[in-house]
Amino acid sequence: SPGSLSYGFVNHLQKNLTKATFIDATPLVDPIKAVKSAEELVLIRRMIALQDACAEAVTKNIRPGLRDSEVVEIARAVATEMGSEQGWYMAASGPVGTAAVMQPPHMQNRVLREGDQFCMLIENNGPGGYYGEIGRTWVLGKASQEMQDEFAFVLEAQKFTLELLKHGADPADIFARYNDFMRKGGHPQENRLYAHGQGYDMVERPLIRQDETLKVGPNMLFAVHPTYVTERTYSWVCDNYFVHANGNVEALHKFPQRITEL
Repeated sequence: SPGSLSYGFVNHLQKNLTKATFIDATPLVDPIKAVKSAEELVLIRRMIALQDACAEAVTKNIRPGLRDSEVVEIARAVATEMGSEQGWYMAASGPVGTAAVMQPPHMQNRVLREGDQFCMLIENNGPGGYYGEIGRTWVLGKASQEMQDEFAFVLEAQKFTLELLKHGADPADIFARYNDFMRKGGHPQENRLYAHGQGYDMVERPLIRQDETLKVGPNMLFAVHPTYVTERTYSWVCDNYFVHANGNVEALHKFPQRITEL
């Protein structure tokens, strides 16, 4: 992963170890990282339970008058109490009938009002340092039928991807078939990283996109988050899945896959 290395560190090594030969070991290390052991899966399940607890806390405590950032802090407090040390929390709110696209922390200052929608990505680590992510939408009232219809489609898009996560599957082929599915459904094609491995890093290979060479294999953890924007909706869902040695794909999160109306 040379793109993640500190320039100062690499520069120091190269200047001081003049007789050394430097080799990029990424192709060796990435496949090792991607395959999770039984011990790692135990820690991953604890991380998933932590994220489900964060989402439950949001459901119980979100209300009009809070800023987006204050709702984020509800989730962060639960995560910290349960052993999370790092994470990325994206969130946004807006009236139903608008596209409330998730924003980074410095753009989470909007105040929630009765009837608003609120979406949030909880992408943090748990005890042991393993990362996962869950993403959902809440409405302080009723979701529009258009929101419900588009959410039903993203669930189908997620399911379509899961059916392709087979041992030996080529991520580039999955990505191409997914975009064909989106196009035939009359929805925008994906040009971002909509599914990928996770573990000690927030984003790990295999990456489900056109340039990935590492194939899907047994005992791998994936995040799958189909997402698209229309004029009146921000439609998405995000969950973690584990591809077992027997080929079964297990849904890890228990928090309901729905737009939560409050």
